[in-house]
Order: sequence, then C-alpha cells, then structure tokens
Amino acid sequence: MPQQSEATVNPGPRDRATHTPVTHDPATHDLVIRRAHVFDGHRALDGLYDIGVDGTEITAVSAEPLRGGTEVDAAGGWVVPGLIDTHVHFYDVHAVTDADSMRVFEERDRPGRLGLFLDHGVTTVKSVGDPTDGILDTRDRIAAGTLRGPRLLATGAGITGREGHPAATVFKGNPWARARWAAEVDGVRHIRDVVHRLADRRVDAIKLLSEGACAHSGGPAYLWRNPAFPDAVELERLPLDVLRAGIEAAHERGLRVTVHTAQQAAAREAVEAGADGLEHGVTVEPLTDDSLLELMRAHDVTYTPTLWVDDAHPDARANLRKVAEAGVRLALGSDTFSGRGLFGANTLEEAELMVAAGLSPAQVLAAGTSGAARACVRPDLGAVAPGKRADLLLLDADPTADIGALRALRMVFLDGGLTVDKR
Repeated sequence: MPQQSEATVNPGPRDRATHTPVTHDPATHDLVIRRAHVFDGHRALDGLYDIGVDGTEITAVSAEPLRGGTEVDAAGGWVVPGLIDTHVHFYDVHAVTDADSMRVFEERDRPGRLGLFLDHGVTTVKSVGDPTDGILDTRDRIAAGTLRGPRLLATGAGITGREGHPAATVFKGNPWARARWAAEVDGVRHIRDVVHRLADRRVDAIKLLSEGACAHSGGPAYLWRNPAFPDAVELERLPLDVLRAGIEAAHERGLRVTVHTAQQAAAREAVEAGADGLEHGVTVEPLTDDSLLELMRAHDVTYTPTLWVDDAHPDARANLRKVAEAGVRLALGSDTFSGRGLFGANTLEEAELMVAAGLSPAQVLAAGTSGAARACVRPDLGAVAPGKRADLLLLDADPTADIGALRALRMVFLDGGLTVDKR
C-alpha cells in the first residue's frame, strides 16, 4: 500500500464508530463519493462519510468534507465494498462439447455473462472448476482490459478421483469437456503432479473434490443428486493419503486449498488433512459433531455454504447457523452455473438465503466482502478503508437492516472507475 507523507495526513477527523483517527489527503482526490453511510466490510460506521479515491485505490474515509475532481453525491445512501462471490462455474457445461462450441461460447456469451456480475454489484468472482485454458485466458483478458468483467480469480480444473464428481456426474456424457473441466487422479504422485502443473499456470488457488469415486476404507457412500442432471450417482471419498498429498503440494507452492465436501466425515478428513476452506461443507445430513466445529475454528477454516444450490437439502440452513454460531469464518459463494438463474442475481439470492438461515444482514455482508477477500487471500479487497482497492457499491437503502437493499443498486465502481450507473 502506498505510504502517505506526514504532510498529507490530517489527524483531526476520527472514526465515530471506533474513535480512531481517519487519515485523508486534504488535496483534491480523483473521485469523492460525498455524504454516504458506510458499511466498511466489517461493520456499519456511525454517521456520514466522504470517500476519496485516487487511481484504483481508496485514499480517504472522512467524516469531514473532501474535494474531488469528480464528485458523486450519495445523498445519504450506503457505500459498501463490491461483492465477492467465491464459488462460481462460468463456462456453460451444457453448451460446450468441443472446440467449436467453446469458441462460440467465448465469442457470443462470455461478454454478456461477465457483465451480469457487474450489473448486480459483484466486482470479484472466484471460479472453482472451469476449463483451465479457457478460464485463465478469460482472467488474463479482464486483467489486461480487453474484456469487461469482474475481477476474476480461478483454480482451473477441479481435481477429483478417477470416475469422481464432476467427471462421472456433470460430464458423464460430455467427454471433451470432462477432460478439461475435471482433473482425474488415481494416486499420490499423480495428484502432486497435477497440482504443480496448475501452480505453474499461476492459478489463484486449488480446488479438490473430496467425494470422488475412489475406494475409501469404511467410508459411507451417498447419492449425488442435482436437479439440473437426470441421474443420481453413488460417490465415495478420495483416499486420505491422496487428499493430503494434494493439499501439501498446493501449500508447497503457496496456494490455498478449498475442498468440496457434503458429509461430516468428509469435512473432518479435509480439515485434518490441512484444507483452508470447505465448499458446501455439510449438506446431506445434520451437523451433529461439535468437535468438527471446534476443529474448523482451531484450523482457521473458511466455510462456504452455497445455499443457492444446496438449500434443497433440509439440513443445510441449520448447519450454516451452527457453523456461524460457533465462530467459524464464512465466505459467500453461490455455486452459480449456467442453466439456472442469472449470473450476479444468483449471488444476491445466496445472500438472502444466508439471512433466511438465521444470519444477520451484517454477518452476510461481511461474508461477501471482507470474509470472502480473506478466503481468496486478497487483503486489498473487501473493505472501505484507505489502501484498499476502490471496488465500491452505492446503494439507495440500508443493507445492514435488510439484505434486499443490495438490489437497490445505484452505482458500481471497479478499481475506482464507474462501471455501472443506474441513476
């Protein structure tokens, strides 16, 4: 973070919520959003603030007026960090079956679908299972400015057991896509090689799917069901040594690992093996193991509930509530995929489902901003504070009182630039 000189810091104003000094540059900022209520990624600040932006960075959050080359009057509206959806699948698993259909999707559908995220206030997404070549190309084009879209983070292909999910489920009848969306492994050496190859491609994290169809001594199976696909498939978990080897290889390369689970036993295995996050968590049964909650908290694991896809399971909401009450870290992730709902709108629905499960709007906002940023190892995101990226939403209503206020979207700023204006 660029350092301010002593001459540019005004020590006078103080944050009314924390009573700590708020620094700002008294000179003219590139952009000032004036007189806004602020949810800073953790809590609502007391009173009205001006937010100063220079270049791509927030440089001031001040209770005193600021001057800007461009000024936006919030008129008492709410400024919150841009939303981060940590679990999406971007490429259309139904439409893409060969190289030609991949090209058609990228040329015809990719721009509009990326734009939908921004239109709904989602400024960062994390893909956790897409064709490695395609999703990394999309990430690089967005970063280079040749493709408009949210900031994109990607794991590349999800790593699963031979004949595991999603290879034997989603891609059962689509061998071309199966070879690109899913990396099927059959041993310790193989999973280490796959992880290192992905790391060489500069992925942002690693995604493992614990419940792959590999033999697991004494492990209970369950039927994988998804309303978007016709068949139920019986799955078992990855062998523990393979799971552990994949996590260790990723950590050797400085990459966090998030693991797809559905059962308590699988979640425990993942946490004990060193996983940094659980995708879905525990969905197919009640979460009755209090020691698992303690283990997740002790290991600083992030839980991503994906209610948008898992709310049909009768225990998913209660399990999330238990996890939250136990103090486990949370991140918002919708499990958005093509063919259901609308990109971006699904993220807002996920937030609303989390509130319906018993979390407060402020808890959900934190999960979708600072909590998600932490899970993605992006300390520059997810907060309204000096030194953070200027990914900001201007809302017409208070999202800390009603999470539905996220739909009352007036403006979206990405890296300090106005990218959506609904005035």
